[in-house]
Amino acid sequence: MSGEVVGVWIGAILTLGIFSFLYKDNPFYKFSEALFVGVSAGYWFVVTFWQYFLPKLIDNLALAYTVLSVEGKIDYHWVYVLGGGLGVLMLLRLFPSVGWLSRWSLAFIVGTTAGLQFTRYLESNGIIQVKGTILPLIVGGNLNTTIGNLVIVVGTFCGLIYFFFSKEHKGAFGGAARVGVWFLMITFGALFGYTVMSRMSLLIGRMDYLFSNWLHLIG
Repeated sequence: MSGEVVGVWIGAILTLGIFSFLYKDNPFYKFSEALFVGVSAGYWFVVTFWQYFLPKLIDNLALAYTVLSVEGKIDYHWVYVLGGGLGVLMLLRLFPSVGWLSRWSLAFIVGTTAGLQFTRYLESNGIIQVKGTILPLIVGGNLNTTIGNLVIVVGTFCGLIYFFFSKEHKGAFGGAARVGVWFLMITFGALFGYTVMSRMSLLIGRMDYLFSNWLHLIG
């Protein structure tokens, strides 16, 4: 039996192990799940070491040391000591007695990420979406565009009214809020359907693997 055949059988057995959860929780499923998590953790550990830890920390510190020993200068590469120190503090979370020190690393990560992503998020999820609702209501000679613009403008306006709680939702104001609810529900339903379809593509991929690669029932 070739190595490729063994790999196919292992993949099929583990796939059935995950599917066995549809019946009930069982040791076969727990083993398959734990193996998947463990292999993923080991894989990403290796990737992180070779793509981030080694080139970002070790290589830069080695370069800084070389410059210091040869030229007697302290260059900017020594700043990577700060990153290495924060990484060590993060690992201290494994030790309960000094685990509180890892909060400094977490605070640094959360703070810098929030600051770096703020402008990008504001542009992609704020300004661009506001700009996308500033549309002409009537486009001459193009009925489809006119209807699309009306739907976007009315849906956005009514959706904002629904979240305006300083005025009681009665009369025309309440009617607009109810229209906003419909738009919100349709949007959430479409997003949920998109999520289901993406999960279905994963299921189809595994079923194709079982019936094609393993059982050879389909070509």
